[in-house]
Amino acid sequence: MSTETASAGTLAANAELRPAQFREIAAIMQREARIHLVEAKTTLVHSRLSRRLREHGLSSFADYVSLVQRDAQERHAMVVALTTNHTHFFREGHHFDHLRSAVLPQLQERARRGEKVRIWSAGCSSGEEVYTIAMCLAGESQASAAWLEQGDVRLLATDISPPVVEAVSLATYPDSTVEPIPAAYRQRWLKPAGTGYHVVAEPLRKLVAARVLNLFDKWPMRQKYDVIFCRNVMIYFDDTAKAELEARLVDMLHPGGTLYIGHSERLIGPAAERMKPVAQTAYARIDGAGAA
Repeated sequence: MSTETASAGTLAANAELRPAQFREIAAIMQREARIHLVEAKTTLVHSRLSRRLREHGLSSFADYVSLVQRDAQERHAMVVALTTNHTHFFREGHHFDHLRSAVLPQLQERARRGEKVRIWSAGCSSGEEVYTIAMCLAGESQASAAWLEQGDVRLLATDISPPVVEAVSLATYPDSTVEPIPAAYRQRWLKPAGTGYHVVAEPLRKLVAARVLNLFDKWPMRQKYDVIFCRNVMIYFDDTAKAELEARLVDMLHPGGTLYIGHSERLIGPAAERMKPVAQTAYARIDGAGAA
């Protein structure tokens, strides 16, 4: 490391994030991604954005805010830097129990009738959620997974962060990450990928399309979904944004389709009237609710 680089890094680490600059950053996050930052997050914002200051050789947050205001690419990089990507395989396992016991038979019947089966993991992070879904659909053997090959089944995984979307496509995870996966699934659907790593088997990877998507931008998808997972995403939004997003998610479901949300989240606004609870933080769209 050069003396100049080390000096810039020290200056960035020592830069003070003043309340006025925090408010400007919070306003940008609200405008760009509807993420609601409260002052209690000041230390987190300072820590994560100090890296961006170092990247650009800046010594003050005032200079960084000026950069973000005029540079769309850096604005997006800031949003990504301040987005939390935390997940693991079979997180909130009761959702996957419900998926297998109550929803899977319906999906298999749709596939047998020649209908498309579409599932969306929104805010997918690095892919553990979408591949957990894929394992639940496939079961523990080639025979139980045959319906996926025979039917038109596709899974969409989206996130605002390009690096984590790339991780979904790579589908390679360290030993410590795959430990929560039941042994039968691990043996069937994971393959060694170098020392200490496993890659999800090709039959499941080919079901998944990974895309960068801001949940508050216009969505390019036109088809309806049978199942949507949007878990532990809405905790970062205020109630206005939550209500808007939930209503849009309901619109994207087939009548009877299932929405899974995080354990600390709830349906509010129009979405609450258009869905019925079917399990813990799992809801089904009421027939005829919302747009056709």
